[in-house]
Amino acid sequence: MKVVILGGGPAGLYLAALIKGREPASSVTVLERNPASSTFGWGVVFSGKTLAGLETPDPVVSERIEERLVTWENLEIVHRGEKVTIGGNRFAGIARISLLQVLQERCRELGVDLHFGVEITSLDELPPHDLLVGADGVKSLVRETWRDAFGPELDFRRNRYVWYGTHRLFHALTLTFRERAQGLYIAHSYKFSPDLSTFIVECDEQSWRAAGLDRAAEEESRAFLEGVFEEDLDGYSLLSNLSRWIQFATVRCRRWSHGKAVLLGDAVHTAHFSIGSGTKLAMEDAVALADALASEPGLPAAFAAYEEQRRPSVETYQQAAQASLEWFENARQDLDLDPLAFALKAMTRSEKVRSESLWRRDPSFARALADRGLIVAGGMP
Repeated sequence: MKVVILGGGPAGLYLAALIKGREPASSVTVLERNPASSTFGWGVVFSGKTLAGLETPDPVVSERIEERLVTWENLEIVHRGEKVTIGGNRFAGIARISLLQVLQERCRELGVDLHFGVEITSLDELPPHDLLVGADGVKSLVRETWRDAFGPELDFRRNRYVWYGTHRLFHALTLTFRERAQGLYIAHSYKFSPDLSTFIVECDEQSWRAAGLDRAAEEESRAFLEGVFEEDLDGYSLLSNLSRWIQFATVRCRRWSHGKAVLLGDAVHTAHFSIGSGTKLAMEDAVALADALASEPGLPAAFAAYEEQRRPSVETYQQAAQASLEWFENARQDLDLDPLAFALKAMTRSEKVRSESLWRRDPSFARALADRGLIVAGGMP
Protein backbone atom coordinates (compact mmCIF):
# COMPACT_ATOMS: atom_id res chain seq x y z
CA MET A 1 0.00 0.00 0.00
CA LYS A 2 1.17 3.49 -0.84
CA VAL A 3 0.41 5.91 2.00
CA VAL A 4 0.77 9.69 1.80
CA ILE A 5 0.44 11.66 5.03
CA LEU A 6 0.01 15.40 4.70
CA GLY A 7 1.35 17.00 7.89
CA GLY A 8 4.47 16.18 9.89
CA GLY A 9 3.27 17.01 13.39
CA PRO A 10 2.97 14.42 16.19
CA ALA A 11 -0.13 12.80 14.67
CA GLY A 12 1.26 12.35 11.17
CA LEU A 13 4.74 11.23 12.23
CA TYR A 14 3.48 8.78 14.84
CA LEU A 15 1.03 7.23 12.39
CA ALA A 16 3.78 6.93 9.77
CA ALA A 17 6.02 5.08 12.23
CA LEU A 18 3.22 2.76 13.33
CA ILE A 19 2.17 1.85 9.79
CA LYS A 20 5.74 1.30 8.57
CA GLY A 21 6.65 -0.65 11.71
CA ARG A 22 3.80 -3.11 11.16
CA GLU A 23 3.98 -3.28 7.35
CA PRO A 24 7.63 -2.73 6.31
CA ALA A 25 6.75 -3.40 2.67
CA SER A 26 4.33 -0.49 2.54
CA SER A 27 5.42 2.88 1.11
CA VAL A 28 4.84 5.69 3.60
CA THR A 29 5.53 9.32 2.67
CA VAL A 30 5.14 12.32 4.97
CA LEU A 31 4.93 15.83 3.52
CA GLU A 32 5.41 18.76 5.90
CA ARG A 33 5.44 22.45 4.99
CA ASN A 34 7.84 23.51 7.79
CA PRO A 35 11.55 22.65 8.14
CA ALA A 36 12.38 19.56 10.20
CA SER A 37 13.97 21.67 12.93
CA SER A 38 11.07 24.12 13.17
CA THR A 39 8.08 24.11 15.48
CA PHE A 40 5.62 26.71 16.66
CA GLY A 41 4.90 26.67 20.36
CA TRP A 42 6.89 25.40 23.27
CA GLY A 43 6.08 22.45 25.50
CA VAL A 44 3.23 19.94 25.55
CA VAL A 45 1.73 18.05 28.48
CA PHE A 46 0.89 14.37 28.92
CA SER A 47 -0.91 12.70 31.81
CA GLY A 48 0.33 9.47 33.33
CA LYS A 49 -2.57 7.59 31.71
CA THR A 50 -1.67 8.91 28.27
CA LEU A 51 1.96 7.89 28.63
CA ALA A 52 0.92 4.38 29.68
CA GLY A 53 -1.16 4.12 26.50
CA LEU A 54 1.91 4.82 24.34
CA GLU A 55 3.98 1.95 25.74
CA THR A 56 2.53 -0.87 23.63
CA PRO A 57 2.08 0.57 20.09
CA ASP A 58 5.80 1.41 19.70
CA PRO A 59 7.95 0.74 22.80
CA VAL A 60 10.94 2.48 21.19
CA VAL A 61 9.03 5.75 20.82
CA SER A 62 7.63 5.40 24.32
CA GLU A 63 11.06 4.86 25.86
CA ARG A 64 12.61 7.81 24.04
CA ILE A 65 9.77 10.11 25.07
CA GLU A 66 10.12 8.99 28.68
CA GLU A 67 13.82 9.87 28.61
CA ARG A 68 13.01 13.47 27.74
CA LEU A 69 10.12 14.12 30.13
CA VAL A 70 10.04 16.35 33.16
CA THR A 71 7.33 15.47 35.66
CA TRP A 72 5.39 17.06 38.48
CA GLU A 73 2.53 16.22 40.84
CA ASN A 74 0.99 19.56 41.78
CA LEU A 75 -1.45 21.99 40.26
CA GLU A 76 -1.34 25.58 41.55
CA ILE A 77 -3.94 28.32 41.21
CA VAL A 78 -2.98 31.94 41.89
CA HIS A 79 -5.84 34.35 42.64
CA ARG A 80 -5.62 37.71 44.41
CA GLY A 81 -1.88 37.07 44.74
CA GLU A 82 -2.41 33.96 46.88
CA LYS A 83 -1.30 30.52 45.71
CA VAL A 84 -3.43 27.42 46.37
CA THR A 85 -1.67 24.09 45.77
CA ILE A 86 -3.48 20.85 44.89
CA GLY A 87 -1.50 17.61 44.87
CA GLY A 88 -2.20 14.18 43.41
CA ASN A 89 -2.04 15.22 39.76
CA ARG A 90 0.63 13.40 37.75
CA PHE A 91 1.71 15.37 34.70
CA ALA A 92 4.71 15.24 32.38
CA GLY A 93 6.02 17.88 30.01
CA ILE A 94 8.20 17.62 26.93
CA ALA A 95 9.45 20.21 24.45
CA ARG A 96 7.35 19.98 21.31
CA ILE A 97 10.51 20.05 19.19
CA SER A 98 11.94 17.13 21.24
CA LEU A 99 8.77 15.11 20.65
CA LEU A 100 8.97 15.81 16.92
CA GLN A 101 12.65 14.83 16.85
CA VAL A 102 11.89 11.52 18.55
CA LEU A 103 9.19 10.75 16.00
CA GLN A 104 11.28 11.91 13.04
CA GLU A 105 14.18 9.72 14.16
CA ARG A 106 11.91 6.70 14.52
CA CYS A 107 10.39 7.27 11.09
CA ARG A 108 13.83 7.43 9.47
CA GLU A 109 14.90 4.22 11.22
CA LEU A 110 11.85 2.43 9.85
CA GLY A 111 12.26 3.75 6.32
CA VAL A 112 9.51 6.36 6.17
CA ASP A 113 10.07 8.87 3.36
CA LEU A 114 10.11 12.28 5.07
CA HIS A 115 9.91 15.56 3.15
CA PHE A 116 10.10 18.92 4.92
CA GLY A 117 9.70 22.43 3.57
CA VAL A 118 7.14 21.20 1.03
CA GLU A 119 4.21 23.57 0.46
CA ILE A 120 1.22 21.71 -0.98
CA THR A 121 -1.50 24.04 -2.28
CA SER A 122 -3.59 21.45 -4.14
CA LEU A 123 -4.06 17.73 -3.61
CA ASP A 124 -3.31 17.32 -7.32
CA GLU A 125 0.34 17.92 -6.36
CA LEU A 126 0.51 14.77 -4.21
CA PRO A 127 2.37 11.65 -5.36
CA PRO A 128 0.32 8.56 -6.30
CA HIS A 129 -1.25 6.91 -3.25
CA ASP A 130 -3.73 4.29 -2.09
CA LEU A 131 -4.37 6.07 1.22
CA LEU A 132 -4.28 9.79 1.98
CA VAL A 133 -4.11 10.94 5.59
CA GLY A 134 -4.93 14.52 6.47
CA ALA A 135 -2.83 15.28 9.53
CA ASP A 136 -2.47 18.87 8.43
CA GLY A 137 -3.96 20.76 11.35
CA VAL A 138 -6.82 23.14 11.97
CA LYS A 139 -6.61 24.62 8.46
CA SER A 140 -6.44 21.18 6.84
CA LEU A 141 -6.18 21.24 3.04
CA VAL A 142 -7.47 17.66 2.87
CA ARG A 143 -10.58 18.51 4.90
CA GLU A 144 -11.28 21.74 3.06
CA THR A 145 -10.83 20.14 -0.38
CA TRP A 146 -13.76 17.82 0.40
CA ARG A 147 -15.55 20.14 2.78
CA ASP A 148 -19.03 18.94 1.84
CA ALA A 149 -18.06 15.32 2.50
CA PHE A 150 -16.33 15.87 5.84
CA GLY A 151 -18.84 18.44 7.08
CA PRO A 152 -16.52 20.48 9.31
CA GLU A 153 -17.75 22.95 11.92
CA LEU A 154 -15.22 25.51 13.18
CA ASP A 155 -16.15 27.51 16.25
CA PHE A 156 -13.73 30.41 16.82
CA ARG A 157 -13.91 31.26 20.53
CA ARG A 158 -14.10 34.73 22.10
CA ASN A 159 -10.88 34.80 24.12
CA ARG A 160 -7.54 35.65 22.56
CA TYR A 161 -4.39 33.77 23.52
CA VAL A 162 -0.66 33.87 22.87
CA TRP A 163 1.91 31.10 23.45
CA TYR A 164 5.27 32.06 24.98
CA GLY A 165 8.15 30.31 26.69
CA THR A 166 10.21 31.44 29.68
CA HIS A 167 13.29 30.37 31.62
CA ARG A 168 11.28 30.80 34.82
CA LEU A 169 10.59 27.22 35.90
CA PHE A 170 7.05 26.47 37.03
CA HIS A 171 7.30 23.22 38.98
CA ALA A 172 3.52 22.75 38.93
CA LEU A 173 0.89 23.27 36.29
CA THR A 174 0.03 26.81 37.30
CA LEU A 175 -3.05 28.91 36.52
CA THR A 176 -2.46 32.57 37.36
CA PHE A 177 -5.20 35.21 37.32
CA ARG A 178 -4.05 38.84 37.32
CA GLU A 179 -6.39 41.83 37.25
CA ARG A 180 -5.25 45.16 35.90
CA ALA A 181 -7.04 48.38 35.04
CA GLN A 182 -7.31 47.11 31.46
CA GLY A 183 -8.94 43.81 32.48
CA LEU A 184 -8.22 40.19 33.41
CA TYR A 185 -5.21 38.22 32.13
CA ILE A 186 -4.81 34.49 32.72
CA ALA A 187 -1.55 32.53 32.42
CA HIS A 188 -1.27 28.76 31.93
CA SER A 189 2.31 27.76 32.76
CA TYR A 190 4.32 24.57 33.29
CA LYS A 191 7.87 23.37 32.85
CA PHE A 192 8.71 21.09 29.93
CA SER A 193 12.51 20.83 30.21
CA PRO A 194 15.14 21.38 32.91
CA ASP A 195 15.36 25.07 32.00
CA LEU A 196 12.19 26.10 30.13
CA SER A 197 8.48 26.51 30.79
CA THR A 198 5.46 27.12 28.60
CA PHE A 199 3.64 30.38 29.36
CA ILE A 200 0.29 30.76 27.58
CA VAL A 201 -1.69 33.94 28.26
CA GLU A 202 -5.35 34.36 27.44
CA CYS A 203 -7.76 37.22 27.93
CA ASP A 204 -11.20 38.26 26.80
CA GLU A 205 -11.80 40.62 23.88
CA GLN A 206 -12.50 43.58 26.19
CA SER A 207 -9.20 43.19 28.06
CA TRP A 208 -7.29 42.60 24.83
CA ARG A 209 -8.55 45.79 23.21
CA ALA A 210 -8.43 47.92 26.36
CA ALA A 211 -4.68 47.23 26.66
CA GLY A 212 -4.14 48.08 22.99
CA LEU A 213 -3.01 44.52 22.25
CA ASP A 214 -5.15 44.45 19.12
CA ARG A 215 -2.76 46.96 17.53
CA ALA A 216 0.45 46.29 19.46
CA ALA A 217 3.62 44.96 17.85
CA GLU A 218 4.84 41.56 19.07
CA GLU A 219 7.51 43.05 21.33
CA GLU A 220 4.97 45.51 22.79
CA SER A 221 2.56 42.70 23.69
CA ARG A 222 5.37 40.76 25.29
CA ALA A 223 6.55 43.75 27.34
CA PHE A 224 3.00 44.47 28.51
CA LEU A 225 2.48 40.88 29.68
CA GLU A 226 5.87 40.80 31.40
CA GLY A 227 4.56 43.75 33.40
CA VAL A 228 1.23 42.08 34.20
CA PHE A 229 2.95 38.89 35.39
CA GLU A 230 6.09 40.53 36.81
CA GLU A 231 5.64 38.92 40.22
CA ASP A 232 5.03 35.49 38.71
CA LEU A 233 7.94 35.62 36.25
CA ASP A 234 10.31 36.56 39.06
CA GLY A 235 12.53 38.68 36.83
CA TYR A 236 12.58 36.32 33.85
CA SER A 237 11.56 37.39 30.35
CA LEU A 238 8.98 35.90 28.04
CA LEU A 239 10.42 34.18 24.98
CA SER A 240 8.74 34.42 21.60
CA ASN A 241 8.60 31.83 18.85
CA LEU A 242 6.55 33.67 16.24
CA SER A 243 4.15 34.20 19.13
CA ARG A 244 1.01 36.05 18.11
CA TRP A 245 -2.49 36.56 19.46
CA ILE A 246 -5.00 34.10 18.03
CA GLN A 247 -8.46 32.75 18.78
CA PHE A 248 -8.88 29.08 19.62
CA ALA A 249 -10.91 27.16 17.03
CA THR A 250 -12.96 24.20 18.17
CA VAL A 251 -13.09 21.79 15.22
CA ARG A 252 -15.73 19.08 14.79
CA CYS A 253 -16.49 17.01 11.69
CA ARG A 254 -19.63 15.17 10.63
CA ARG A 255 -17.49 12.50 8.96
CA TRP A 256 -13.85 11.55 9.46
CA SER A 257 -13.21 9.87 6.08
CA HIS A 258 -14.07 10.25 2.42
CA GLY A 259 -13.09 7.89 -0.37
CA LYS A 260 -9.47 6.96 0.26
CA ALA A 261 -8.83 9.96 2.54
CA VAL A 262 -9.06 10.08 6.33
CA LEU A 263 -8.42 12.79 8.94
CA LEU A 264 -6.77 12.69 12.33
CA GLY A 265 -5.60 15.09 15.02
CA ASP A 266 -6.44 18.79 14.78
CA ALA A 267 -7.64 18.37 11.19
CA VAL A 268 -10.72 16.52 12.47
CA HIS A 269 -11.11 17.67 16.09
CA THR A 270 -9.61 20.04 18.64
CA ALA A 271 -9.87 20.34 22.43
CA HIS A 272 -9.05 23.57 24.25
CA PHE A 273 -5.52 23.85 25.63
CA SER A 274 -6.85 24.38 29.17
CA ILE A 275 -7.36 20.62 29.48
CA GLY A 276 -4.03 19.81 27.79
CA SER A 277 -5.27 17.08 25.46
CA GLY A 278 -4.56 18.13 21.88
CA THR A 279 -1.36 16.13 21.34
CA LYS A 280 -2.73 13.25 23.43
CA LEU A 281 -5.83 12.96 21.25
CA ALA A 282 -3.79 13.23 18.05
CA MET A 283 -1.41 10.43 19.03
CA GLU A 284 -4.26 8.23 20.22
CA ASP A 285 -5.92 8.79 16.84
CA ALA A 286 -2.74 7.51 15.20
CA VAL A 287 -2.78 4.34 17.31
CA ALA A 288 -6.45 3.65 16.55
CA LEU A 289 -6.06 4.28 12.81
CA ALA A 290 -2.94 2.10 12.57
CA ASP A 291 -4.76 -0.70 14.45
CA ALA A 292 -7.78 -0.44 12.16
CA LEU A 293 -5.68 -0.46 8.99
CA ALA A 294 -3.83 -3.56 10.21
CA SER A 295 -6.92 -5.51 11.25
CA GLU A 296 -9.73 -4.57 8.87
CA PRO A 297 -10.21 -5.85 5.28
CA GLY A 298 -10.02 -2.70 3.20
CA LEU A 299 -10.14 1.05 3.71
CA PRO A 300 -13.93 1.49 4.19
CA ALA A 301 -14.00 -1.04 7.05
CA ALA A 302 -10.80 0.39 8.55
CA PHE A 303 -12.11 3.94 8.46
CA ALA A 304 -15.41 2.88 10.01
CA ALA A 305 -13.65 0.99 12.80
CA TYR A 306 -11.30 3.90 13.44
CA GLU A 307 -14.09 6.45 13.74
CA GLU A 308 -16.28 4.13 15.80
CA GLN A 309 -13.44 3.55 18.26
CA ARG A 310 -12.26 7.16 18.54
CA ARG A 311 -15.31 9.39 18.19
CA PRO A 312 -16.89 8.65 21.61
CA SER A 313 -13.63 9.38 23.47
CA VAL A 314 -12.95 12.52 21.45
CA GLU A 315 -16.48 13.84 21.98
CA THR A 316 -16.16 13.24 25.74
CA TYR A 317 -12.94 15.29 25.80
CA GLN A 318 -14.47 17.98 23.63
CA GLN A 319 -17.41 18.25 26.00
CA ALA A 320 -15.03 18.71 28.93
CA ALA A 321 -12.92 21.17 26.93
CA GLN A 322 -16.00 23.19 26.01
CA ALA A 323 -16.98 23.52 29.68
CA SER A 324 -13.41 24.47 30.56
CA LEU A 325 -12.96 27.11 27.86
CA GLU A 326 -16.35 28.65 28.66
CA TRP A 327 -15.35 28.96 32.31
CA PHE A 328 -12.15 30.78 31.32
CA GLU A 329 -14.13 33.03 28.97
CA ASN A 330 -16.38 33.97 31.90
CA ALA A 331 -13.83 33.83 34.73
CA ARG A 332 -14.61 37.44 35.69
CA GLN A 333 -17.86 36.30 37.27
CA ASP A 334 -15.97 34.30 39.92
CA LEU A 335 -13.28 36.85 40.78
CA ASP A 336 -15.13 37.91 43.93
CA LEU A 337 -14.54 34.45 45.42
CA ASP A 338 -11.73 34.03 47.92
CA PRO A 339 -8.70 32.02 46.72
CA LEU A 340 -9.82 28.67 48.18
CA ALA A 341 -13.36 28.82 46.78
CA PHE A 342 -11.96 30.10 43.48
CA ALA A 343 -9.54 27.16 43.34
CA LEU A 344 -12.46 24.75 43.76
CA LYS A 345 -14.25 26.43 40.84
CA ALA A 346 -11.15 26.15 38.70
CA MET A 347 -10.56 22.51 39.58
CA THR A 348 -14.13 21.43 38.81
CA ARG A 349 -14.70 23.68 35.78
CA SER A 350 -14.67 20.93 33.15
CA GLU A 351 -16.57 18.26 35.10
CA LYS A 352 -13.62 15.89 34.57
CA VAL A 353 -12.73 16.48 38.22
CA ARG A 354 -15.61 16.28 40.66
CA SER A 355 -15.41 17.39 44.23
CA GLU A 356 -15.55 13.85 45.63
CA SER A 357 -12.42 12.92 43.67
CA LEU A 358 -10.50 15.72 45.41
CA TRP A 359 -10.46 13.58 48.55
CA ARG A 360 -8.47 10.97 46.63
CA ARG A 361 -6.18 13.47 44.94
CA ASP A 362 -5.32 15.72 47.86
CA PRO A 363 -7.00 15.03 51.23
CA SER A 364 -5.51 18.16 52.84
CA PHE A 365 -6.96 20.41 50.12
CA ALA A 366 -10.32 18.62 50.34
CA ARG A 367 -10.30 18.93 54.13
CA ALA A 368 -9.72 22.68 53.88
CA LEU A 369 -12.68 22.90 51.50
CA ALA A 370 -14.86 20.78 53.79
CA ASP A 371 -13.95 22.92 56.81
CA ARG A 372 -15.33 25.88 54.90
CA GLY A 373 -18.49 24.00 53.93
CA LEU A 374 -17.57 24.10 50.25
CA ILE A 375 -17.69 20.30 49.88
CA VAL A 376 -18.78 17.43 52.10
CA ALA A 377 -16.58 14.52 53.12
CA GLY A 378 -16.32 12.20 50.15
CA GLY A 379 -19.30 13.78 48.39
CA MET A 380 -20.65 16.62 46.31
CA PRO A 381 -20.91 20.24 47.52
